[in-house]
Amino acid sequence: MLQLKAVVAGYGGGSVLRGVDLECAERTITCVVGPNGAGKSTVLRVISGLLVPTEGEVRLDGEPIGGRSPEEILRRGIAQVPQSHALFPAMTVQENVLMGGYLIRKDKRLLAERLDEVRQRLPIVAERAREHAGNLSGGQRRMVEIARCLMLAPRLILLDEPSLGLDPRGLAGVAEVIGQLGRAGATVLLVEQNVRLGLGLATHGVVMEGGRVRLTGTAAAVRDNPEIASLYLGGGTRWTSESLPPSRTGDPGSPPTA
Repeated sequence: MLQLKAVVAGYGGGSVLRGVDLECAERTITCVVGPNGAGKSTVLRVISGLLVPTEGEVRLDGEPIGGRSPEEILRRGIAQVPQSHALFPAMTVQENVLMGGYLIRKDKRLLAERLDEVRQRLPIVAERAREHAGNLSGGQRRMVEIARCLMLAPRLILLDEPSLGLDPRGLAGVAEVIGQLGRAGATVLLVEQNVRLGLGLATHGVVMEGGRVRLTGTAAAVRDNPEIASLYLGGGTRWTSESLPPSRTGDPGSPPTA
């Protein structure tokens, strides 16, 4: 569905992404992991149109979308849930969710149908409908942010650090929602610092370092790679270019080379 090829992008004349190659197949959950500053969130900003790449290609179903406006990309079915503080705290939960249907607001019937679907998938939307979003816990807010995203029935959902700042209860709730999306056949591209959580939810994994993709494969293969296990799951703290194997090209479902 989605393909990035040799993408270069950054801020203020500096490059954060330095030739990123990445693929996201339909009906998969792909999790991007890596150290701070690796360029993970920048990848999402490029895909959603918030940042224009200076080089390379971004394609959706083979059609170039790099550099198109955020609204046009949203209309093509790509919706992003930002990292944090994405709700309007003085508005009710239902009002926040309805904001996600802004592009279909003139079709009242469709808007009502989508709201009903979202209520069924995420009961908090109905249970807390009239409460101000600012009164919700961190985990509840994240669920409402995801609910708002679903109002457009997106073909591709971008999730930026959904576990950030959540307590264990909130984390479990958000993980269950992401798991539900996967079981329902949604296509998700997830950026996550909690490697164990992210790769546990994903079907495919991508490791970034220094603005480049260093490793791809099934989520299990990436998680079980000795270098990843040592650095992330065994208390390792440093990343270097030499600590990861070369990036792998071709089938994103192929296991990485150790």
